[in-house]
Amino acid sequence: MDYFVTGGTGFIGRFLVGKLLDRGGSVHVLVREASLDRFEALRKRYPQAAERLHAVPGDLGRPRLGLADADVDRLKGRIGSFFHVAAIYDMGASAESQQVANVEGTRHAVQAAQALEAGCLHHVSSIAVAGMYDGAFSEDMFEEAGKLEHPYFKTKHDSEAVVRKECQVPWRIYRPASVVGHSQTGEIDKIDGPYYAFKVLQKLRRLLPPWFPLVGLDSGRFNVVPVDYVVDAMDHLAHLPGQDGECFHLTNPEHHSSGELMNVFADAAHAPRFALRLDPKVLSFVPAGLSATLAKLPPIKRIGATIMRSFGMPPGASALFNWNTRFESRMTRKALKGSGIECPKLETYAHRLWYYWETQLDPDLFIDNSLEGNVRGKLVIITGGGTGIGLATAHRLAGAGARIVICGRTVEKLEEAQKSIQASGGTCHIYQADLADMEGCDRFVDQVVADHGPVDILINNAGRSIRRAIEYSYDRFHDFERTMQINYYSPLRLSLRVLPGMSERRRGHVINISSMGVIGPPPRFSAYIASKSALEGWTRCAETEFADRKIHFTNINMPLVRTPMIGPTKAYDYAPALSPEEAAEMVVDAIIHKHSRVATDMGKFQQVWNLISPKSYAAAMNATFRMFEDPHEAKDKKPALEAPKEPSSEQVAMASLLKGVHY
Repeated sequence: MDYFVTGGTGFIGRFLVGKLLDRGGSVHVLVREASLDRFEALRKRYPQAAERLHAVPGDLGRPRLGLADADVDRLKGRIGSFFHVAAIYDMGASAESQQVANVEGTRHAVQAAQALEAGCLHHVSSIAVAGMYDGAFSEDMFEEAGKLEHPYFKTKHDSEAVVRKECQVPWRIYRPASVVGHSQTGEIDKIDGPYYAFKVLQKLRRLLPPWFPLVGLDSGRFNVVPVDYVVDAMDHLAHLPGQDGECFHLTNPEHHSSGELMNVFADAAHAPRFALRLDPKVLSFVPAGLSATLAKLPPIKRIGATIMRSFGMPPGASALFNWNTRFESRMTRKALKGSGIECPKLETYAHRLWYYWETQLDPDLFIDNSLEGNVRGKLVIITGGGTGIGLATAHRLAGAGARIVICGRTVEKLEEAQKSIQASGGTCHIYQADLADMEGCDRFVDQVVADHGPVDILINNAGRSIRRAIEYSYDRFHDFERTMQINYYSPLRLSLRVLPGMSERRRGHVINISSMGVIGPPPRFSAYIASKSALEGWTRCAETEFADRKIHFTNINMPLVRTPMIGPTKAYDYAPALSPEEAAEMVVDAIIHKHSRVATDMGKFQQVWNLISPKSYAAAMNATFRMFEDPHEAKDKKPALEAPKEPSSEQVAMASLLKGVHY
């Protein structure tokens, strides 16, 4: 007898087709015209049996699957088993699409099975038919299902009801749990179910060592099965005599809470584990009515959806964390006894799932991580682009195809920079501008837009640094004013000028070259750090307001960089510092990945230290402050012609230890 399969080119279907081909019969696969290429891929997957694999034109959304009369006449009486696998297995799909595919599609499959006079209809359902049932749900239960508020739960329940009530040929029902990749190869075709957590674990692995203990919530009851167990069990049960009218749970005897599931995959990913897992019941003191009301508020729903999307999860998937159903599978295990088919423990193959995801499905693999892909043809303004970080960044971006605009006060430096960029094959336009003049900032941006069109990326790089202890600044209030003018008001004015155009086009990126000192405040730089902190504060606010318009904001907390700005400070001659080219790579990272903040490892360490113990951090910085003589104090004590002292070994050691830190 032959087989008929809907969804044969899908994930579960293509494995099932392979099992059926192994039995020696012909397999007829329902194929939409738009999916013929997928059918050809299926034939290539099983080249040894390609002559027994046949495409049958049709469509899930049409009565009787849209089968042509000629195909019905040709196959009538030949189909021993009709497998209905096709459905939408997606918590994020619309209710309308799920109704058409899952419910009406099943009704059309029943019609086709009857028209073909199939020996048995094998319907692939889902444990979702149980709804939000609280307790143990067995294979002989159906009407007892819990809440079916989510479209996926409801349509899977309704589609199974179609089989139970409308099918005129013998039928068998299979309810797989959350199907993951192959236990031996890890193969899967999309991100779903437990895979939503993988990106979170990957980020945690990059940020923290594996031994770092995490705190999380422990909720829900999840059931995970590999695709090979599902198809092996289905194939065996479909050919087992005397099972018509039965329902089988293709589930794992072991259920996992969200915390347990995360830890299994954390071990597979070598990521930190959730050592402390809190029961959501700790929040039970919040009145149920209040929490339900808050959850329905548009701002709360939007925040929740944003958080879910940041993890790669559709908003509807949050319902799974309240799913506490336990699935009994005694009938299935009894029917499989002696076959050697049993669900493997998740711990034994989780590492294969992780490896396949990270090498084949990780969304970052499909993002254009090249600089050229992110800047080619785009207009980029770089203030202070004549020297240092600005010039190195201009070279890097122009080399990737960006249209560069640099500005500064000194025409000669700008012309020299332009020649060097053009000599390398880049495009660079120069504008003389005094960024301390607010109206001049406006004129500069307006002229750039008039000459070259809208600005895609604004890099606020121009800045002023003053290294002077506060006790030597009592009568120098103008130091604070001029740093604020260049480091805060100027980039603010430029940003305000380009944001209307970015907002209208719903895209853009504002990058501020800030300082490591903002996240780990150093001595002697109060004027400089105060101005950069003001800019960072404004930027964080702007990010919250423009997040829904796809406008990105990045603060780059630069360490010491070997530029003309630090040249006058002789104490930095022996201090570790980045080259301008290395600093430009931090800008490149910001452009490609759209980070909110870019910082070095030392900068992150300072930030955490200052957050956990600000007093001890201040004491440590004070020690370095006293170790290095203040240049303004030295001027008062030494004759002008006296050569500066050579640094002590302690000072050199401290400078090396505080890599990139201002002191």
